[in-house]
Amino acid sequence: QVKQATNQIVMNCADIDIITASYAPEGDEEVHATGFNYQNEDEKVTLSFPSTLQKGTGTLKIDFVGELNDKMKGFYRSKYTTPTGDTRYAAVTQFEATDARRAFPCWDEPAIKATFDISLVVPKDRVALSNMNVIDRKPYPDDENLVEVKFARTPVMSTYLVAFVVGEYDFVEARSLDGVLVRVYTPVGKAEQGKFALEVAAKTLPFYKDYFNVPYPLPKIDLIAIADFAAGAMENWGLVTYRETALLIDPKNSCSSSRQWVALVVGHELAHQWFGNLVTMEWWTHLWLNEGFASWIEYLCVDHCFPEYDIWTQFVSADYTRAQELDALDNSHPIEVSVGHPSEVDEIFDAISYSKGASVIRMLHDYIGDEDFRKGMNLYLTKFQQKNAATEDLWESLEKASGKPIAAVMNTWTKQMGFPLIYVEAEQQEDDKVLKLVQKKFCASGPYTGEDFPMWMVPISICTSDDPTCAKMQILMDKPELTLVLKDIRPDQWVKLNLGTVGFYRTQYSPDMLESLIPAIKDLSLPPVDRLGLQNDLFSLARAGIISTVEVLKVMEAFVNEPNYTVWSDLSCNLGILSTLLSHTDFYEEIQVFVKDVFSPIGERLGWDPKPGEGHLDALLRGLVLGKLGKAGHKATLEEARRRFKDHVEGKHVLSADLRSPVYVTILKHGDSTTLDTMLKLHKQADMQEEKNRIERVLGAISQPELIQKVLTFALSEEVRPQDTVSVIGGVAGGSKQGRKAAWKFVRDNWEELYNRYQGGFLISRLIKLTVDGFANDKMAAEVKAFFESHPAPSAERTVQQCCENILLNAAWLKRDAENIHQYFLQRKAPPAMV
Repeated sequence: QVKQATNQIVMNCADIDIITASYAPEGDEEVHATGFNYQNEDEKVTLSFPSTLQKGTGTLKIDFVGELNDKMKGFYRSKYTTPTGDTRYAAVTQFEATDARRAFPCWDEPAIKATFDISLVVPKDRVALSNMNVIDRKPYPDDENLVEVKFARTPVMSTYLVAFVVGEYDFVEARSLDGVLVRVYTPVGKAEQGKFALEVAAKTLPFYKDYFNVPYPLPKIDLIAIADFAAGAMENWGLVTYRETALLIDPKNSCSSSRQWVALVVGHELAHQWFGNLVTMEWWTHLWLNEGFASWIEYLCVDHCFPEYDIWTQFVSADYTRAQELDALDNSHPIEVSVGHPSEVDEIFDAISYSKGASVIRMLHDYIGDEDFRKGMNLYLTKFQQKNAATEDLWESLEKASGKPIAAVMNTWTKQMGFPLIYVEAEQQEDDKVLKLVQKKFCASGPYTGEDFPMWMVPISICTSDDPTCAKMQILMDKPELTLVLKDIRPDQWVKLNLGTVGFYRTQYSPDMLESLIPAIKDLSLPPVDRLGLQNDLFSLARAGIISTVEVLKVMEAFVNEPNYTVWSDLSCNLGILSTLLSHTDFYEEIQVFVKDVFSPIGERLGWDPKPGEGHLDALLRGLVLGKLGKAGHKATLEEARRRFKDHVEGKHVLSADLRSPVYVTILKHGDSTTLDTMLKLHKQADMQEEKNRIERVLGAISQPELIQKVLTFALSEEVRPQDTVSVIGGVAGGSKQGRKAAWKFVRDNWEELYNRYQGGFLISRLIKLTVDGFANDKMAAEVKAFFESHPAPSAERTVQQCCENILLNAAWLKRDAENIHQYFLQRKAPPAMV
């Protein structure tokens, strides 16, 4: 539609050559364009016409040639091997955020929605898929080996959600309870491996339909596994694409964590079919709405399908604490970021958009209550379906449904970066406890000293030892300081803030309040998610220099009776961070002893083999604990791992999938060149991508310098899929002090090739973060900064700043606490003094 007379049409276009273009006004002669002017920097083309195009509707026809690239974006080729061992290519798409313009000239912005009629001309023995169902398939006149496949017209939708795939696939199918045809497409010969995802998808569609009270709007949905794929998955409307490891499950060879991952990713992408596809964000500034929401509701959906996963506790260690770690940096950014150039869009697909977004929505859902939240969601989806919306629109719908000041509260969480630290002290006054709360911005570098005083509206919940699972008081803290009176609380009762670790803040208790909470960790009267939150808050306070690291180590020792997988997982993560830090000292061995002391009691309780009646979480915990003990060099664990590995390789007794990672990492960490060769051989023989990835992630545990080089060279070889190279290099950097130096040198030496492969995607940011985050001296921060000044990576600019900040923070932490930590380790081992 020409809105005002013009002789030019400007549209998005990248790596495409236009041959001819013409415009035909409705019922009139077509006019041929006489000039094509490409603005490559802006990824645009201007078509010039010899006469003025008048107002009104018409048809724009464009003949063009593009390339099927190797960059995992736009319309690209994905390499796969057939069951007989031939190498072939599939043609697939990945358009989000700004790459539909690499497949066809278009107006490539989320708010410019249209319907799409798609036809594909393909070899007749190939599967061809698109967003909609096939309505016609006929021989192609010019070549008998080709067919033309025509798809139904799509609803009004954004360009970034258009998709097509051409390749060789098998599928399994089912109808969901609400009558939608669901198919999972797998590599040829692996249809069985699509069954788990199919089951999850068929349960999930009715769950969302019911939750939003809006039916799924298309006749079918396909989920398909793509060999070369940069992201985890992509929610194209009606044709969702996945990495193989995010979709395929083999009952014998897949571990429990892979099942859980597949369930979460399927839940995430299917949520987008409503939230994102039916209602789309106005502009990329509101990307967080899409991603934060889907990253929250995927857990709701998995909790519905698999209550035994205790998935909400896992949310806290997977998303909430990760977001807080990043958001405490000076180089963080608000959830809502203004976005200009396409390279800036790539940069916001980070833990703030996804994990902080999901965490503040979880807090909001808790503050509103489920019933009103669902009412508000339905209002929002109904009002904006097939349209676009901004953050404010969602707040307005939720405000209407709940009558609470949603926009006022939420603006403090999405428009300013960071989050508060709440300092709390208690005073007993007869039968009451008087609490004094003070909020200040939490900073990774220590107490906040800024000029301005950022303020948050914080939903606070408080529980006591009377009933740790129920809020004694709930209040919205909307000023810097607050005094509260808790009635009828005895002096010996403890008080805890942030019930369920739902509020996006950290808590610092006065010493005596903290003291009274420690027994509640030991006797497990505090619920798991609260034990986890307490420990994580303390660890971050120590990291920021607000308390001493030794205090946290003492609290960690209180977790000896801990049964919960997620609590252990978070503890393990923090000990890993500390371990990396202390690898820069000469008492690195001491922290390994500490790790063995903390983990061996639970290791002994669990043993190596599953016991009758155990479930999903026991399997995850066993893998975590054995891997931790094995890496730390726990003698009995190492010997057993070597024995089981030998049986595995010789085919006497195949390792169960849940034990593979811990065994592999243990034997590599204490292995030699023979061990590495055996692992590389297992990698080559592995038929499943999950197993290849499992091996790739642990290769970096090897410690001899020449073997480290061998692993790094392997990372860039044909043996490793391009999206997986990053985790091999990252594994080396995280594996040892030598590995860290070698990986950083390798990235610098091979920068051109790596940058070429991953530029303008989030993989380049991940590569940088994994490689340099573990350094801990000021000189390294300067070196990293200088390297990226002379080798710019625009879409990773913020990541580089965050890494340099982290290195400086590590250096300060080391200077401040290393000696105290060392003394603590020594005195732990000293025999008690004679009295």
